[in-house]
Amino acid sequence: MLQVAFIRAHKEEVIKRLAVKNFDAKEIIEELIVLDEKRRNTQSENDAILSESNKLSKEIGLLYKSGNTEEANAKKAETAVLKEKTKVLHQILSETQIALEKKLVQIPNIPHVSVPKGNSEQDNEVVSQEGSIPNLGVNAKPHWELVAEKNIIDFELGVKITGAGFPVYRGKGARMQRALINYFLDKNTAAGYEEIMPPLLVNEASGFGTGQLPDKEGQMYHATEDNLYLIPTAEVPVTNIFRDVIVKKEELPIKCTAYTPCFRREAGSYGKDVRGLNRLHQFDKVEIVQIQHPDKSYQTLDVMVKHVADILRELGLPFRILKLCGGDLGFTSALTFDFEVYSAAQEKWLEVSSVSNFESYQSNRLKLRFKDEDKKTQLCHSLNGSSLALPRIMAALIENYQDAEGINIPTVLVPYCGFDKI
Repeated sequence: MLQVAFIRAHKEEVIKRLAVKNFDAKEIIEELIVLDEKRRNTQSENDAILSESNKLSKEIGLLYKSGNTEEANAKKAETAVLKEKTKVLHQILSETQIALEKKLVQIPNIPHVSVPKGNSEQDNEVVSQEGSIPNLGVNAKPHWELVAEKNIIDFELGVKITGAGFPVYRGKGARMQRALINYFLDKNTAAGYEEIMPPLLVNEASGFGTGQLPDKEGQMYHATEDNLYLIPTAEVPVTNIFRDVIVKKEELPIKCTAYTPCFRREAGSYGKDVRGLNRLHQFDKVEIVQIQHPDKSYQTLDVMVKHVADILRELGLPFRILKLCGGDLGFTSALTFDFEVYSAAQEKWLEVSSVSNFESYQSNRLKLRFKDEDKKTQLCHSLNGSSLALPRIMAALIENYQDAEGINIPTVLVPYCGFDKI
């Protein structure tokens, strides 16, 4: 979340920049500043009373020592009144702080100055596009038909076992899925990321730390009896490794990668655009996370974008990179680049990765800090990206690499699969 001091110091700029996200911040920021004034004034009053109480306590001690019991008792009665005032002020402070935090968590992250205005994904800016779109001919089939023919992914069996959006991978489909996971992890660890195997359920504090709660609770599966949430992405548990941590400046950047299943309710997602692997409730993804010095986070974002692009080049998939407009930018993100691969059989672009810089927004929630040269505590910047999400990569590979005999395997994946064709 944003820092109150920053909002107070740059009120008009914050309101102006949040308007790029189509968020009207004027009213809530005015309310927040009023609450912060109340908090400050109450704290000042409480500090003054504590100072007076401490002064009286010293005087009482001296009076008792000098034998002036009557005056000491009078002053002791004064301290009792002050203590009652302090109790009331503590209650006001607590209530005001809670109200202040409730306002703060409703305010999204400020978009980077380069974020274009826009209302939806239609207004995203295409930064680059590369790779040749294959011409499959009239007999090309979408992946949901191909996987049924080859018996490598079974959607109906998943419906039987669980429900729609929970496919069963089998045979060479399961092997190909595992090959992609290992390939992505090897690429990431070779780039200096430490591999992590985190829990798949998180508590409320973790969901709050990365911004899933209270913003996206409707999209998360909730184990109500234990009040735990199934993770929507490895970003949540991995970034929370550093919750309430002061890292050493020389440790930055901290680079982590993790493979996990991901769980998303995707409420209200229906129609042809979500058919097959296009949108699932459970899917596999390999994530990269970096904790970085604020001065270097945008340079790091560029490096992460290049890393994902290199993987897609090796897979031989045509892809494009988009800079998200304000209306499509996530609640916690300051700047996001989306990667889309072209699905030749469906004749459309499929999103396979988002790479984002959250600046200090998550770190402020997480209390993730470092000490600068002057030994002052500063907030780190956090970044993450999909490297990569598997379902739509699988869909594009199956469709783009099909021929009359079956499905070819990209050269880079053959050593991982142990076969070159399905």
